[in-house]
Parts: sequence; C-alpha cells; structure tokens
Amino acid sequence: MKTTLFALLIIFCALTACNDVDSKTNSSMTPIDEEKETKAIMQTIENETSCFFKGDYNCWKENFVQANYAFQVWSKDGYFDPKIGWEAVDNKIGRYIEDNKPGAGGSNNPKVVRKDMIVKFFSSDVAYLIWNQYNSDQKMTHYTHSTETRIMEKQDGKWKIVNVTALWDRNQPIPIEDLK
Repeated sequence: MKTTLFALLIIFCALTACNDVDSKTNSSMTPIDEEKETKAIMQTIENETSCFFKGDYNCWKENFVQANYAFQVWSKDGYFDPKIGWEAVDNKIGRYIEDNKPGAGGSNNPKVVRKDMIVKFFSSDVAYLIWNQYNSDQKMTHYTHSTETRIMEKQDGKWKIVNVTALWDRNQPIPIEDLK
C-alpha cells in the first residue's frame, strides 16, 4: 500500500509540473497528430519492452533519454526501488538485464498485453501514458498484472522514455485463458 501511494504521489507531482508547462504553451502549440504520435510512442515502448525481456541491453538503452532527469521505479513483493538520473537507471537496469538473460532466442515474458491505455500530450514533444499491463510467464501459463506509466520526450524527432513506473502485483497470477 505504501508503495502504491508513493508511486501515485510521484506521478501526481510529475503531472502537476507538466501541467504548468501545458497551460503556458497550449495556446501557441502546434496541433499534434495524436494518432500518428501515439503510434510512434508505442513503437518505442514496445521496442524497449521487447529488448528488456529478451535481455538485449544495447537495444534497451537506445529507447531512453539518457539524462539526469531519467527515472525508473518498479515494485516487487511490497517494496519499490526508484532510480533517479540516467547513470542510476543504467546501472540498476543494465545489471538486471545482464543478470537475467533468458537464453538464446528466449524472453522472460514472451507475451505482453496492454489494456486501458490513456495518453495525454502536454506538448508536441512531451507525453504521459498510463495503462494496465499483463506479462506472461516463460511457460505461458499465467500473466502477472502491472500498472504502468511512461513519460515520453521527443528528441531529434524520435520518442524516448524519460520515466518508467511499473507497479507489479505478483500475488495474484491470472491464468492465460482468463485474459481476453
């Protein structure tokens, strides 16, 4: 419960900060093709997820803003482990990827299903996303639910991940056949 409240507080603070930018730039902002930009954002998110679960470190890191404001947090078994700044994110997640390689051609979570996607553009270069994600186990017997958020930033015409928040509920596995 404390983990969820802390993560929601972080998300609220991030949105409040982004809202100030939104209110100042909204009237002069160039119209956004939200459908096109959302597709491009999802390509980045799907690529990052695939690289992460396949254990491809170099591919994974290409999807991130590598700056001091990068942020990553996930929950596991009642605790959370936030990392602030690219160096901390890279050290923690890079080490995790290297220590948890699934084997040649494999994936730690071969199927990922995202539902209830909400996308909010704060400008043509900043977007916030939240969704429910279902991550299969290696044997494809069950899913583990996670509530996920991303803050995305467009750099040099390409969407990159600034913030990953992943709150996992490992205590309630969902049988593969139950998810529709």
